[in-house]
Amino acid sequence: MLGNWFKTSILMAGIMALFAVIGAYIGGSPGMLLALLFGGAMNFFAYWFSDTMVLKMYSAHQVDEASAPQFYAMVRELAQRASLPMPRVYLIDEPQPNAFATGRNPENAAVAATTGILQMLSARELRGVMAHELTHVQHRDILISTISATMAGAISALANFAMFFGGRDSDGRPSNPLAGIAVALLAPIAASLIQMAISRAREFEADRGGAEICGDPNALADALAKIDAYAHQITLPAAEAHPATAHLMIMNPLSGGGIASLFSTHPATADRIARLRAMPGGRA
Repeated sequence: MLGNWFKTSILMAGIMALFAVIGAYIGGSPGMLLALLFGGAMNFFAYWFSDTMVLKMYSAHQVDEASAPQFYAMVRELAQRASLPMPRVYLIDEPQPNAFATGRNPENAAVAATTGILQMLSARELRGVMAHELTHVQHRDILISTISATMAGAISALANFAMFFGGRDSDGRPSNPLAGIAVALLAPIAASLIQMAISRAREFEADRGGAEICGDPNALADALAKIDAYAHQITLPAAEAHPATAHLMIMNPLSGGGIASLFSTHPATADRIARLRAMPGGRA
């Protein structure tokens, strides 16, 4: 796990370096400082309000022991096993099977699941999925993913600004316009690649941690296999209504193979299942 955090730190440093490069291109040293301040302000906003925004985006409604007794009791039992505070629990009225965790820290976390995933999975499989989501809370992955996604979006905005308004060197002279085009095209791609790499690394850790919390690696593996089979049966427009939040989900139905996998928010499902099956107690 320490190695994974080290890799994540290196990737986050790469995003910050991109920010500094674009800021320096736009306005030299002052531009670099302003870009970093801009990024910090966006992260502050995302840190405090990302959970509210994403829950409203999906029209999630909060449930309790009275309105969803079995689901609520399942989350409570898993949170206790993980030594976590009880998160807020939400349901989303949507047929697509998915689930996610959000919130700035374990004390202010929320987990949500669609009605589709509750209908598709057995109680055992759903337990594996929710343990995965609680591992994201435990590892504070929500904060990392929110920062990386926000920084990637900010880099894209700065790159577009650089292309349309040009840049300045350290002496205040206009920069090469071709450099501005290169920055506008390449910087957002680089930022997205880094963001996706961070997300994929955290997913493997959440799979492992979730399997340990629920004590059944096969439960999550079986759930992922079912969700993946469903994803291959649906049309693209219905697959993900909010691509910007795909990194939060248990699985992104729009992920592809080959070159497209570089931009996927999740590792290949087959790889995730194979790792779970190889765990102690798994089914080889």
